[in-house]
Amino acid sequence: MGKTKSFGKIELEDVKNAYKKVKRNGGAAGIDGQTIEKFEENLESNLYKLWNRMASGCYFPSAVKRVEIPKDDGKTRPLGIPTVADRIAQTVVKDKLEPMLEKIFHKDSYGYRPNKSAIVAIGVARERCWEYDWVIDLDIKGYFDNINHELLMKAVEKHTDETWILKYTKRMIEAEVAMPNGERIKTGKGTPQGGVISPLLANLFLHYTFDKWVEKNELNIKFERYADDIVCHCKTKEEADRLLELIKERMEECYLQLHPEKSKIVYCKDNRRKEEYKENKINFLGYTFMARDVQSHKGERFLGYIPAMSDKAKKKFKQKIRDCKIIKVYETRIEDIAEKINPILRGVINYFKHYYKTEMKDIFYYMDKTLERWAMRKYKSLKGKKTAAAEFIKRIKKRQPEMFEHWKFQIAK
Repeated sequence: MGKTKSFGKIELEDVKNAYKKVKRNGGAAGIDGQTIEKFEENLESNLYKLWNRMASGCYFPSAVKRVEIPKDDGKTRPLGIPTVADRIAQTVVKDKLEPMLEKIFHKDSYGYRPNKSAIVAIGVARERCWEYDWVIDLDIKGYFDNINHELLMKAVEKHTDETWILKYTKRMIEAEVAMPNGERIKTGKGTPQGGVISPLLANLFLHYTFDKWVEKNELNIKFERYADDIVCHCKTKEEADRLLELIKERMEECYLQLHPEKSKIVYCKDNRRKEEYKENKINFLGYTFMARDVQSHKGERFLGYIPAMSDKAKKKFKQKIRDCKIIKVYETRIEDIAEKINPILRGVINYFKHYYKTEMKDIFYYMDKTLERWAMRKYKSLKGKKTAAAEFIKRIKKRQPEMFEHWKFQIAK
């Protein structure tokens, strides 16, 4: 049995287990500049001090380091990075709170939950798009940054009266934010993306703002929600129009706003649903749902409303390949390139192989063209010779077909 104090009965073992999870997840240093490696230099003492502060009721989190992450549209997304010690403390709270909340969460809430996944959400959405003709594609404007603290704490209080959980959850969401220019601010709302406990709290907030509201008002709709990404299914356009207005009003009641351009009604047009409507594509969790040419079990071709890798996802993964700077490190061996790039390719394949996998060909083609450009720079005999470089890469592929993940996948499919 680990050491314990009276406040909240937090055990030293709880803190040690939380540290192991934080270590597995990695992450950058917070405002104190302390990395996980630095924290481990005096590990036992650091864990004991953190436990002592938490168990005695005098734990206060440090300011959260704000960094801006570039988005595809040229804008940035704010990310909050707590210190290593604060990530461990958040994990202690999360580990106690999560089992309580899992009992009440909606079956169609898929984000950041044990035994749930984005791929399962995609599969359910796919089946419901065949059954329902209309979809509401919802986008909540700056969701994580605008969660109301008072409403959030009321939601937490519904499920626990443990003083230490309530006290530390409140302190964590109210922690100062250290801006890039050095300024410290109190936001008064939100739970920073990047915090360990933020996804759980964000799920809880939308559980009452949306999931439970749908159920309570007997709206009789099907939906899939992955954190703040929500897709609702409707039988008719009139039903979708009415529901969208109700959702807008509900979000405003809870101090949230739907994005006016990104939240939209979509018609699931395919070979049997042939109405004309301006919107007929859904973007959900990296997949685009739209009418695509498919083949039935009997060999018949038809247009089906099917998810596949989105153009945005392709652009993202091409950028990841570029970021590896393969062409610039032409002195290296192709085996070393494979070791560096395969985790990226594996990630693409594992996520996008489930539905209409042929859309991944664009990424595979881009990867092979990148290797050809690398070969033209590495070998003088191939300089400026695109055809010869392509043949060179083909020979390697034939000789070592398992060197790159996308080569293996093409063989196996």
